[in-house]
Amino acid sequence: RPVPGLAEAMRAASLASTPHAMLSRAQAGLRGSTLIINLPGSPRATRENLGVVLPALPHALEKIQGSTAECGSP
Repeated sequence: RPVPGLAEAMRAASLASTPHAMLSRAQAGLRGSTLIINLPGSPRATRENLGVVLPALPHALEKIQGSTAECGSP
């Protein structure tokens, strides 16, 4: 099942570095209860993209595990 927000965030952040980011094949999705994130091939882009998604991962993993907490709550 696609998780488009993560890929959109990676692409948006990468656009600050290069206009070529709009061609990114970034993808994120769920397979069962596993979150899969397709990162770029270059080490620099991988570091940049991980920096974008890592802050959201704890909440994402809670939701995958069935948390019913509000998404807008800090």
